[in-house]
Amino acid sequence: MAEPVDLSARPATARAAQIDWLAYLAHERRASPRTLESYGAVVANLIAFLEQHRGEPLTLAGCAELRAADFRAWLAFRRTGDHPLSARSLSHALSAARAFFRYLDRRLGVENAELALVRGPKVRPTLPRPVSEASARDLLDEAATDEDVPAWARARDAAVLTLLYGCGLRISEALSLKRRDAPLGEGLRITGKGGKTRIAPVLPAVREAVDAYLAQCPYPLPPDEPLFRAARGGPLGPRPVQAQMARLRGRLGLPSSATPHALRHAFATHLLGAGADLRAIQELLGHASLSTTQKYTAVDAEGLLAAYRRAHPQT
Repeated sequence: MAEPVDLSARPATARAAQIDWLAYLAHERRASPRTLESYGAVVANLIAFLEQHRGEPLTLAGCAELRAADFRAWLAFRRTGDHPLSARSLSHALSAARAFFRYLDRRLGVENAELALVRGPKVRPTLPRPVSEASARDLLDEAATDEDVPAWARARDAAVLTLLYGCGLRISEALSLKRRDAPLGEGLRITGKGGKTRIAPVLPAVREAVDAYLAQCPYPLPPDEPLFRAARGGPLGPRPVQAQMARLRGRLGLPSSATPHALRHAFATHLLGAGADLRAIQELLGHASLSTTQKYTAVDAEGLLAAYRRAHPQT
C-alpha cells in the first residue's frame, strides 16, 4: 500500500522530484555512488528530452499525463542519437526510468500506467568471462613483481587483486576497506550492493598480501580512513587498478576481458569447478538472487566441454 502523500509538501516539477528521489536512493535504499550517478544521468536525460519533446517544463502533473508513445520516442532517441546506446544500455535506461516513476507513484502520488506498456529491447544474455586459474596466478605474480612501480605500490596492487580473486570481492568492496579492517582475520565483513552484508572467508595468501602492503605503505593510515592509498596518499580509486590490470594483461598476452571484475568471476567459477555448492557461492558473492549465481554453471559447463574437445582422442 502506498504511503499517504502530503500534496502541499511534494515538489512541483520532475527535476525537483528527481533530486528527492536520488536522496531517497542514497539514504533509504543505500544505493552505491555508481548507481546514483548512473540513474541520475538517465533520468536527467529523460526529463530533458520530454521537456523538449513537449515544449514546456515537466511538472508532476505532466508526468502523470505522459503516454507510452512519449517514452518510446525517448528510447528511439537514445537508440539513434549522437551517442546511441546498445540494447543492454537501453534496457538499463528503461529500468532507471521505471524506478523513478515507481517513486513518483508510491511517494508522491503521481500515477502513470503508460510506462508499463513500453517494452525494452531484447538483450542477449551474456556469460561472465573469468580468467583461467593459470592466468589468475600469473596476474597476481606479475603485479607483485612489476618493476615499473615503486615497491609499496607493487605490494598494494598485489593485495587488491588478491582480495578480488581470493575473496571474490567487487573492486568497490576492496577499495572501501578501512585501516581498522587489517590485519585481516579468518573472515572479513563486507557491505555490498544494496547494503547487503556478508562474511568473506580470508585465505592465508590474502592475509599475507595485505600484510606485505601494510609493511611498505609510506603513508599514515588512521583507523577510520581507507586502507589502500593512491600515489600521492589519497584514497585509491578504481581507475588506477583498472589501468594497472590493463598493463598486466598486455604483458601476459591476455584478452581485454581480463579486468579486475574477471578475478571475481574466476573466484566463483573456480570454486564451482572444484565442487562448491551453488548456494554457498551465492552467499560468498553477496548475490541477492540465485539466478545471478547460476550463470557460472554455464561458464563451467563451457569450460568442461572445451577441455573435452581438446583432450578426447576421437575429436
